Amino acid sequence: MFSQKQTLTSTTDFSDEIRRLNDEIQAADAIVIGAGAGLSTAAGFTYSGERFRKYFSDFEDKYGFHDMYSGGFYPFPTPEEQWAYWSRFIYCNRYMDVDNGTYKMLFELMKDKDYFVITTNVDHQFQKAGFDKSRLFYTQGDYGLFQCSEPCHNGTYDNEEAVKDMIEFQQDMKIPAELIPRCPKCGKPMSMNLRSDDTFVEDKGWHDAALRYETFLGNNDGKHILFLELGVGMNTPGIIKFPFWKMTANNPKAVYACINYGQAYAPYKVADRAICIDGDIHDVLQSI
Repeated sequence: MFSQKQTLTSTTDFSDEIRRLNDEIQAADAIVIGAGAGLSTAAGFTYSGERFRKYFSDFEDKYGFHDMYSGGFYPFPTPEEQWAYWSRFIYCNRYMDVDNGTYKMLFELMKDKDYFVITTNVDHQFQKAGFDKSRLFYTQGDYGLFQCSEPCHNGTYDNEEAVKDMIEFQQDMKIPAELIPRCPKCGKPMSMNLRSDDTFVEDKGWHDAALRYETFLGNNDGKHILFLELGVGMNTPGIIKFPFWKMTANNPKAVYACINYGQAYAPYKVADRAICIDGDIHDVLQSI
């Protein structure tokens, strides 16, 4: 186990850490990127403020929630209203082009490297930026997929056409009843393929990606690996943060790097091989 004590870096001058990170990116035999919500926030995918009001002011006025995340848990009185909200949410965060260049800058840094990405993000931005799909593991699902709400089987379904129809034909914050997505096998309502409870479907694509990730780690065990953590908080530290700390501690050649606004730290056990940059990910990537 790691000590609860942590090492922190200053937000005022991290130029030396940026140089160290750039050197490690160039020198590493392999790079494992672990990405959390902070990366998409830095890319412009904010769930509140001006962006929320631009697309959801009618929902805010009627239901009283003030950000997209809260709306996802609101008990809408009818499925027609629920899917009017969710179709707008999915479109804004999965199909709309928002990225301010953050993901593209990251891709340009990594495209010629031996890399793999594990992410809790569900917005598909890595693929849109050019990252190789075979080097991505989306652990928590994808806004672009439906699944049976039961679920009666372990299949997932692309939802782009259905979502765009819901957007086009919704009126008064409701979609037509015939557009409510239903499972093609059992007829029950569909739900989002997001890990929020024990109904989450891990389909064949999920398991294939998990195996490729484990294979990548195994093939690079003991090598000079850079574990690059971007915008990962403490909501689900057992997926990326804690494993990165453990793998760094167990491999003397490994380096752990963390870029996170307000939460850049590492345990003392790996402090001598840690690069912690407390700053906006977009700005840091631009500096590199």
